[in-house]
Amino acid sequence: MTSFSQTKTYQLSSHILDVSKGLPASGVTIQLEKMNEKNKKWTFVDEKITDKNGRISDFLSQEKNNNGIYKLTYFTSDYFKENNTESFYPFIEVVFQITDNSHYHVPITLSAFGYSTYRGN
Repeated sequence: MTSFSQTKTYQLSSHILDVSKGLPASGVTIQLEKMNEKNKKWTFVDEKITDKNGRISDFLSQEKNNNGIYKLTYFTSDYFKENNTESFYPFIEVVFQITDNSHYHVPITLSAFGYSTYRGN
C-alpha cells in the first residue's frame, strides 16, 4: 500500500521586521478580515501571532477560492510596550485584494514612528 503525504498549502503570509532593532517582531497579533462586497462590512477570518522569526505563514488555505478584499490588522501597541518603547501607531491596517490563486506575501517594516508595506513573494 502506497502512502501519500498531504501537505496543506496556504495562500497568504506576512512578516514583520522591526527596522529600529534590525530584528523580526515576534509575538505580534495579526487579525485577518474579509470584506463582504455587498454590504462593505468586514468579516473576521482568522487571528494569529507572529513566531520568533516575525512570521505567519498559514493564513488562508489554498484549497478554496479566496478571491476578495482583505484587511490585515497588526496590533503593534503591545509589542512596543513589551519592548519599553513609546510608539505612534497602536495598530496598522493593510487592505489588499486577492485576485487569483498565487501566493500573497504582505511584509511590514516597522519602527515606533513609521512603517512600510509592499507585496512580497
